[in-house]
Amino acid sequence: MNPTDVLGGHRIVPVVVLDDPAKADALGAALVEGGLPVAEATFRTPEAAMVLRRLAERDDLVVGAGTVLTARQVDEALEAGARFVVSPGLSTSVVRRCQEAGVPVVPGISTPSEIMQALDLGLDTVKFFPAEANGGLATIKALAAAFPQVRFMPTGGITVESAPAYLEHPSVAAVGGSWMVAGDLLKDGRWDEVATRCAASTALYAQGAPA
Repeated sequence: MNPTDVLGGHRIVPVVVLDDPAKADALGAALVEGGLPVAEATFRTPEAAMVLRRLAERDDLVVGAGTVLTARQVDEALEAGARFVVSPGLSTSVVRRCQEAGVPVVPGISTPSEIMQALDLGLDTVKFFPAEANGGLATIKALAAAFPQVRFMPTGGITVESAPAYLEHPSVAAVGGSWMVAGDLLKDGRWDEVATRCAASTALYAQGAPA
């Protein structure tokens, strides 16, 4: 399955950093209420797998694992219920383990050489990361000119203000962002605000459609 297919048409992926599994249920409910039932639960905290598991228990939420660095973490993520895997860089062992398991994987790239490595691994969708620090949309346009067969999922520094410009480019399949699941919102349990920001984010889809 293509990585974007599993997202069910959603073109913005909330990137979640949550260290308290007890808050996962409320977060999942807020994402669904806001009309953005997708989450990339990052493996940046000791409780990441449990957070992912709690979110994945919902049948109305598509949950993937982010910041996956090793094949062992792939196994841990899949055991917890991840339906897709995202990595900040291009690891052959991570990609191969995902391919063996039949789960979509989006490795991170920032250079032409890494894109060529991804193509050699049979992939045509990659995460451009960190997007803003690496030239943002201007760099994607340059890379897309050389690799028209590649779809990009830029993440890193993208905001609700800058997302529409990315989404307008035909090579951008989706963007990852944390503005709707910002750390202060999760810490303070401001679930209504999470839902509100999710609803506002879905309105951005109409401003750009993939080719």
